[in-house]
Amino acid sequence: MPEPLKNLLHPGVVTGIAATIGRNFADFDRDMFLALAGDGLEALELMQRSLKIRDALVETLPQGFREAGAIIEACLPHDGRAGISGWALLPVSQYIALRGLDDFDLSLSLLRALTPHFTAEFGIRVFIDRDQDRALATIRSWTDDADHHVRRLASEGTRPRLPWAMRLPKLVRDPGPILPILTALLDDPEDYVRRSVANSLNDIAKDHPDRVAAFVAEHIGSASAERRQLLRHASRTLLKQGHSAALANFGFAAPSGIDASLSLDRAKIVLGESLGLRLAVSHDADTSQTVMIDYAVHHRKANGTTSPKVFKWTSATLAPGGAIEIEKRHAIRPITTRRYYPGAHRIVVLVNGQEAAEAGFDLALE
Repeated sequence: MPEPLKNLLHPGVVTGIAATIGRNFADFDRDMFLALAGDGLEALELMQRSLKIRDALVETLPQGFREAGAIIEACLPHDGRAGISGWALLPVSQYIALRGLDDFDLSLSLLRALTPHFTAEFGIRVFIDRDQDRALATIRSWTDDADHHVRRLASEGTRPRLPWAMRLPKLVRDPGPILPILTALLDDPEDYVRRSVANSLNDIAKDHPDRVAAFVAEHIGSASAERRQLLRHASRTLLKQGHSAALANFGFAAPSGIDASLSLDRAKIVLGESLGLRLAVSHDADTSQTVMIDYAVHHRKANGTTSPKVFKWTSATLAPGGAIEIEKRHAIRPITTRRYYPGAHRIVVLVNGQEAAEAGFDLALE
């Protein structure tokens, strides 16, 4: 089994933080920090561990934030010299978020310096929430920073619905202020940055689908292959939902003259097994048609209703009078984010977002 995420912050990390601070702060109470950060640490989950370490920093770093900030900066890796890095910086960024709200400029400078060694996307959000205009004015200047980690912070830290992090309700309601940031990074040379831009746009699409479809339409003309890939990834939720404007952005019109038939290799399976899917699609229209084929598994819920989860399958161009047959296997296996219930399930094929064929199967848990 994979190592639990909480173990990314283990007692050895706490000891390492203490050693680094001790080298850069003569009055550091190392024993007090270790006692506060380590007491009950291993019983906690990842974010709880981080906050516990953060609180130990609050008690043992200088009360003046400028003095504490200078110590933090000295503890970061510099010019080949080791320092606090990786997940050990998560509680440090949370410390800055807690203690630095009254010193915006220093805090944002520290988070910018921190992010190449881990990420400051969690710590920066409280500053955006506190004073959005002021924070975004600084963050916009990072879009042409020489360090790609800083450029990614500009897009990832401003995501309205960043996983594991506080939401940014003002940007959920109106994402307009971050669109110039995302636009500036559309053609970033690093895929790491471009994927962050796509994820931010996908966040926005959950609340403003038409706005994202219009943004994609504006920026897809003469797009490079890299930008087109970014915009396609940004549209993934809309494409799965069959949003007509989003589909049109990538050449997928409402299906016409399409006939589809889905068959399964068995009618009953046990949790942990897989189903074989076979789809036949024919096309009797007068012109060729590009189709995006997805499928939705309608999982049974406790009350007997079903909830769909859409999965990507393939894209194809169908000639007039043409036909294709495709196959795949779909595993129904335990995952931490879903609870399975026995009984009837459905698989529905979506062609350019519209239901085109379906088949059913029964699931047993054992």
